Amino acid sequence: MKESYMSIMNIRRRVFSEVARIAYEDSDLEELEDASYRLFPGEVATVRENIFRERAIAEEMLRLAMGLDIREVSTYKKVTDGFDKINIAENAYEEPLVSVIKFACESCPTRAFYVTNNCRKCMAHPCTNVCPVNAVSIGKFGAIIDEEKCVKCGRCKNTCPYNAIVEYERPCASVCGVNAIEDDEVGRAVINHDKCVACGRCITQCPFGAIADKTQIYQLVKALVSKKKIYAIIAPSFIGQFGALTTPVQVAEAIKLLGFEDVVEVGLGADMTTLHEAKEYLERVPAEIPFMGTSCCYSWSLMIEYNFPELHPYISDSGSPMKYTAEYIKEKDPDAYVTFIGPCTSKKLEAIDTKVQGYVDFVITFEELMGMFVAKGIEPSEIEVTKEMEDASSSARGYAMAGGVAEAVAEVAKKIAPDREIKIEGANSLDECMKMLKLAKAGRKDGYLLEGMACPGGCIAGVGTIASTTRVKRALSKYMKDSEYKTPFENIHIPESLK
Repeated sequence: MKESYMSIMNIRRRVFSEVARIAYEDSDLEELEDASYRLFPGEVATVRENIFRERAIAEEMLRLAMGLDIREVSTYKKVTDGFDKINIAENAYEEPLVSVIKFACESCPTRAFYVTNNCRKCMAHPCTNVCPVNAVSIGKFGAIIDEEKCVKCGRCKNTCPYNAIVEYERPCASVCGVNAIEDDEVGRAVINHDKCVACGRCITQCPFGAIADKTQIYQLVKALVSKKKIYAIIAPSFIGQFGALTTPVQVAEAIKLLGFEDVVEVGLGADMTTLHEAKEYLERVPAEIPFMGTSCCYSWSLMIEYNFPELHPYISDSGSPMKYTAEYIKEKDPDAYVTFIGPCTSKKLEAIDTKVQGYVDFVITFEELMGMFVAKGIEPSEIEVTKEMEDASSSARGYAMAGGVAEAVAEVAKKIAPDREIKIEGANSLDECMKMLKLAKAGRKDGYLLEGMACPGGCIAGVGTIASTTRVKRALSKYMKDSEYKTPFENIHIPESLK
C-alpha cells in the first residue's frame, strides 16, 4: 500500500479517526448509523462508480474497525448490529481477523496469460511452437490463447520477442504465500481461514481496498478514557513512519498525549529474546534438534504449524519481543495494561495466543495509531522534547529489518561460545519461507538458525506501516547507530540474571 495506494490509505485513516473520535467523545454508538455520510458526503462519488457503493463499503470498514464481523450481502442487518457486545473497555477481538468486503471485491480473474496489442503476428510464431498443449493459435489480428486448454506454463510469454504476452494474476492471491485466497460462487475472493496466517499481505495488495482487518481502536480508547494505567510498547519499525522530520521521542510524547501512562520500546524485549534464543540455539542445536527457527514473526510460526507440523518443535521456545516487553512492564506495575503498537496484523492474533494472553491487552498498528492522532488533532513533529529513548540496543532495533533477528542472535551466541560456528539464513515473504523450509525438511539446513519473516524486507514492510520501506530503512539505520548499547549485554535495563 504505502505511498502508491494513498487513496485507500486515506479512506482507512478517516475510518479509524471516526471510530477513535466517537470513543474519545463518548458519543452514542448510533452515530455510526450515518458515519458513512460523513466519510462520503454529497451526491458525487469520489473513488468508485457511485456514492451508494462507497457508503456501503465504508459501513463494512467501520464494522471491522469496531472489531465486528462484516455483514452477509444477502441478509439485512443494521450497521450497528452487535455493537452491544463490543461496547467495552477491553479486548473484544474474535477470529477471523482478516476479511474480504464483498461489496468492494471486483472479482478479479485468477492467474492467466493475456495477449496484448504488442503482438506483431510474426512469421516465426514462437508462441505456438513452444506451447505443449496447443493452446496458442494465430488469429486475424494476432496470437490467441485458449484459456480452457492453457496449463499456465508461461512458455509463450517467455519466448515472445515483442513481450506481447503478459502474465495476469489476482493481486491478493499473488502475494499469499500459503494459498489462502479462494473464490466464492460468483468469483469474488474469499479467505480460507484454515490456511490464513494473518500476515495481511492481501490487504496491502488489493487495489480496491476490498480486504481489511479488525481493529481494537474503539475498545482501546474507551480504556484510555476510563483512566486505566495503559502502557504503550512500540515496535522498532515505528522509526520514520510519522514523518521524515519527526523524532522517535516526539512519537512517544504524542502517544502519551492520547492518554497512555508511558511508552517503552519493544526493542527492550527484543534484547531479551536475543539472549534467550542465543542460549537456546547453543543448547539445542544439534544436541536436540537439527536446526532452530526464530520466534518473532507469528505468521511464520503459524505457517510452519499449518504446513510443516513436524518442524514446529524446531521453532524457538523463547517468547517474542512483544511478550517479554509486556511481561517486563507488568512485573514493575501489576496494575498496568499493555498496548502493543506495531506494523503487523498477526500480532493481534498472537495477543490471544495462550502463551501471550494476559500480558498484552490491546494491539494496534501504526496506521491505526495515526487515525487516533488525527482524531485528537495531534501532530507529533510539533511537540517539543528534550530527552531521547534509550530502552534498546542497536541490534534489537535491527529486528525491524529482514535478517536483523538472526544477526542479533548469532552475534550474542558467538560471544557466549566463541568456538562455535553459527550458521544463519533468512527468508522474507511467505513464498521464500516455504522454499527455505522445504530445504530444511530435506536436511539441507541442519545446524542453521533460520529466520522467517512474512513481509518482504521484514517488519518495516508490514501491512500496518505508513511510510515507504526505503525511507524507513534509512531512518532505522540511523536509529540503530544512535543507541547507547550495541548488544543486549550493555543494555542496563536487562536483568543481570539474563546476561
